[in-house]
Amino acid sequence: MVVELKPSAACGTVPAPASKSFAHRYFLCAALARGVSTVRGVTPSEDLLATADCLRALGAEIDWRGDTVRIAGTDLSEPPHGVLPCRACGTTLRFLIPVALLTGREVTLTGTASLMKRPLSVFSDLCRERGFRFDRSEESVTVCGRLTSGTYSVPGGISSQFVSGLALALSFLDGESEIAVLPPVESRSYLLMTVGALRRFGVEAAFTEDGKIRIPGGSRFIPADVTVEGDWSNAAFLDAFNALGGAVRVTGLNPESVQGDRIFPEFFERIRTGTPVLNLADTPDLGPVCMALAAACHGAEFEGVRRLRLKESDRCAAMAEELGKFGVRTVQCPDRMTVEGGLLRPPAGLLSGHGDHRIVMADALLASLTGGRIEGAEAVGKSFPDFFSRLKELGLEVSGTGMDL
Repeated sequence: MVVELKPSAACGTVPAPASKSFAHRYFLCAALARGVSTVRGVTPSEDLLATADCLRALGAEIDWRGDTVRIAGTDLSEPPHGVLPCRACGTTLRFLIPVALLTGREVTLTGTASLMKRPLSVFSDLCRERGFRFDRSEESVTVCGRLTSGTYSVPGGISSQFVSGLALALSFLDGESEIAVLPPVESRSYLLMTVGALRRFGVEAAFTEDGKIRIPGGSRFIPADVTVEGDWSNAAFLDAFNALGGAVRVTGLNPESVQGDRIFPEFFERIRTGTPVLNLADTPDLGPVCMALAAACHGAEFEGVRRLRLKESDRCAAMAEELGKFGVRTVQCPDRMTVEGGLLRPPAGLLSGHGDHRIVMADALLASLTGGRIEGAEAVGKSFPDFFSRLKELGLEVSGTGMDL
């Protein structure tokens, strides 16, 4: 799908989309609880639909009505109903692999080719060490084994999703468990989010000062009624229009949230007023929007970008390519990227979403200044399916077909 934006300013009030990071965790906790839970305020993104489909395959009953989802939990006693379709969602895959290992049965998880290229070494190593099966192809991962309570060590510098997935699964078991998160610990805020979700569903987990997640013995998931808070990660793309001459007010955000991307207003102010050095190690999802803003302002240098290369796309390479279409020069190093600011020129050809929702939204931000056409714009469905309709509500000139336009 191609979406076209013409130069125009964003003005108005818009609600933040719901946090899919919280929603993923609530869905998992609800599915492992003995009873019916209600999760309110859910945005039906492709990623959450993938998690819901996987949980259904494992025996959970899910009734999705509007932005409210009721989930009847499963005891995982029945064989999975077919494969677990993770689509393009890394969170779904990394959360569901350890859950699959609770069943003691062979479970196959499928996904897109790009998803299956993303790192899974933490789980493949765990399975090898414990004699479990872990078979990986270009289209699927098949595991077989039975996870047990105990002590685990997990690298903290690859992805917090490995730690979170293991913590969610271990909380289903009777015994006491401890996960030592080996330094460097990146995306600490997502681990706090996981512990918070567990506690909302009755599991008294704790994230200690020495970098360990402790899960007490005798834990039981208890059904809960929870509301998903607004997503600071996607709200950043809406608020960013304010740095480009717009007047946008984003509502529904929790100022006390544990979401790491809550720092974006500070990052934006530093980009708007200077040429900062920003570290993205704990907030990789802010990379594309900050790089786009830096290109439109005075430039910036970004450290801690290694993990941006392991997302839906290589976000450093993708942003360098897209910014180049606007006449912006970039310099890439393995864990550092420099974006030079300056006068943006209208892109001569099509912009590309690179199959990545956050690249599409970054392209849209700059295209609102220069005009431009974005190919592969449907990728926003992964996390923010009504992104372009929201832009139209804010007065931007957006045209295209489908996707609520």
